[in-house]
Amino acid sequence: MNATAQPPIRHDWTRDEILALFDLPFSDLMFQAQTVHRAHFDPNQVQVSTLCSIKTGACPEDCKYCPQSARYDTGLERERLMAVEKVLEEARAAKASGATRFCMGAAWRSPKNRDLNYVTDMVKGVKSLGLETCMTLGMLDEGQAKTLAEAGLDYYNHNLDTSPEYYGEVITTRTYQDRLETLDNVRKAGMKVCCGGIVGMGEEKTDRAGLLQQLATMPDHPESVPINMLVKVAGTPFAEEEDLDPFEFIRTIAVARILMPQSHVRLSAGREEMNDQMQAMAFLAGANSIFYGEKLLTTANPEANKDMQLFKRLGIQPEQREVHIDEAEQDEVELAGALEEARNDQYFYNAAK
Repeated sequence: MNATAQPPIRHDWTRDEILALFDLPFSDLMFQAQTVHRAHFDPNQVQVSTLCSIKTGACPEDCKYCPQSARYDTGLERERLMAVEKVLEEARAAKASGATRFCMGAAWRSPKNRDLNYVTDMVKGVKSLGLETCMTLGMLDEGQAKTLAEAGLDYYNHNLDTSPEYYGEVITTRTYQDRLETLDNVRKAGMKVCCGGIVGMGEEKTDRAGLLQQLATMPDHPESVPINMLVKVAGTPFAEEEDLDPFEFIRTIAVARILMPQSHVRLSAGREEMNDQMQAMAFLAGANSIFYGEKLLTTANPEANKDMQLFKRLGIQPEQREVHIDEAEQDEVELAGALEEARNDQYFYNAAK
């Protein structure tokens, strides 16, 4: 990171200022974004997360991009809430593959209180493995957000999707204000916010600027900002949308980096359709987080070994998680680790069975 003095973090960006950034010559925009990125992050490190769908399909919402909506025939098989131990198996595999954060997503409008006991057990179990935790479960009220925070959930994801003006073209079953209220509940509960949107849904440049304005004018910028490229799934209303110019996607990444200098900007859905050169350009523009593994909930994602090969070619290292725990907690972690190793030993006999 560059120790050179940087302008203060702003929360008062106007739409015109953001559009002016989008309109910069491409090389000037990239230079500015990379300069900001280097001032706040190691430019050769990328945070790696793995996403697990803990409950798939049958969502009552009408998001026009989403194959999990019960309103569209996409051939997706519905699955009930995953068992806690199965989730922990997935988390162990994610950690073994190099992930530092494990994200769990459920296709709900909002979680029912009867499901929260299972969900909080997942959070506690994943944290015991030494991973950061993130969930996306739909809308949360204050009490639900508090319950998740008390279980130790680190991040909560709830995207705004697009600008307020274009939002009605994307979804009608919940309002923009509903989303903002959930984010407020997450903040008040003390969790970190993961919030971004999707581009390539037929929106205009001013809508991409409007989405970023909403994020960059929050009292606290989201700690994680996923920028998704629309994944066109047959059966959804957006299946036939025209492809977004790849340079417009890279511009969106770069402007997000400039507006929110201390946030991790995540190169998220749509990477399966991006070649290595486009992904490299996204990292140059300031993206410093990816989802890692075969799937993003229900859509394809580049294979983990392919990502590591690209990282090697670009000289990128996975970002290491900083852990700060006191001695008592350290003892508990070491004991839990020893027990876990013993359980996995082929010669271990579990007398409790």
